Amino acid sequence: MHNNKKTMLCIRLLPAALLSPAAFAAGFIEDSHGTLQTSNFYLNRDFREDAGISRREEWAQGFILDIRSGYTPGTVGFGVDALGMLGLKLDSGPDRSGTGLLPVGHDGRAPDQYSKFGLAAKVKLSKTEFKVGTQILKYPVIASSTGRILPQTFQGGILTSRELDDVTFTLGDINRTTLRDYSHNQVLTLVNKNKRFKATPDADDFKLAGGDYAIGKNLTLSYQYGELENIYRQQYLGLVHSLPLGGGTLKSDVRYYLSADVGNAGAGKVDNRTLNALLSYTRGSHGLGLGYQGLSGATAMPYVVGTDAYLTNYMMANDFMERGERSWQLRYSYDFATLGLPGLTFATRYTTASHANPATVAGEGREWERDTDLGYTFQGGPLKNLGILWRNAALRSSYLRDIDENRLIVSYTLPLF
Repeated sequence: MHNNKKTMLCIRLLPAALLSPAAFAAGFIEDSHGTLQTSNFYLNRDFREDAGISRREEWAQGFILDIRSGYTPGTVGFGVDALGMLGLKLDSGPDRSGTGLLPVGHDGRAPDQYSKFGLAAKVKLSKTEFKVGTQILKYPVIASSTGRILPQTFQGGILTSRELDDVTFTLGDINRTTLRDYSHNQVLTLVNKNKRFKATPDADDFKLAGGDYAIGKNLTLSYQYGELENIYRQQYLGLVHSLPLGGGTLKSDVRYYLSADVGNAGAGKVDNRTLNALLSYTRGSHGLGLGYQGLSGATAMPYVVGTDAYLTNYMMANDFMERGERSWQLRYSYDFATLGLPGLTFATRYTTASHANPATVAGEGREWERDTDLGYTFQGGPLKNLGILWRNAALRSSYLRDIDENRLIVSYTLPLF
């Protein structure tokens, strides 16, 4: 386990928050809350062609205990958050492991169980909060993957300030990550799928800084900067706008990334510009969207290993982020509540791409993917808030193995206090 200055700071802050008499006064305990989240997850990924493993198939159960304290009274408030996670193997095998649900040993076998635990100390002054320790991140330049039974977590410090009306500032320094199917933390690096970059060196530090500005109720502008030490730097510009139209809502979501190598360029050259735009219209139970994603520059878009890229064309089976790749997406969703079936929802997305230029093959790469979700959440009775979700994906590519994938997820969140 790697010990560093930020981890030691967290440890030093914990006694002050936990042991002082003020910690147990109104606020610290009365404003605290805890939940137990459970997820029963079956995943089957069927590779349709070529040599190699023909499928990956596992079944697992996850538990997440999330406890968050309030703040101690006074001008400066102190608090503590805790995350406890447990994953249990229900079915797996050495010839079909590697779904991301469970760790994989050197012999290809998944352990019967794995767990992780993290603490974070937090300090609040006015409308500014500093949190250091184990955290789940959701930012345009770095976002924890939450698509399996346990989420990816990071070690580091995040400062969030809302001192100005309608403006949120964020500063962060991250130094380690624990992947969704791992128990131990590890160094950071970048995704190097299909040999997108010359190397995948380790990094001890990821810095982020940025802000969001809400202009009225319908427009938000965002800027964020991220830098993976001696590998790449990235700037993000975002715009989200909602417009009432014809009894529904027209939403515009535009995201632009500018990435380049930095420092000693440990991964080699990084040179990418990615434009991502989604125009969607929702009226009543229907939702319809059209998206575009275009990459330019000498390389693919970089992002940190294990994370979910903040792009609308980031799909279940593929990310559509090869050098020069251009992709279009059409999506549709429907809420069955208007038919007297509240809690039943349907959504589907289809993305088609061309002009991909991966380093692993010659010529233009073309591919398409279709994702479909069908879910139901119980609205009352003893099963209230129990959710059942079936997810299906089909990927066809001229340079990747074709995939058919099914996921069945049963989830439930129990409020504890």
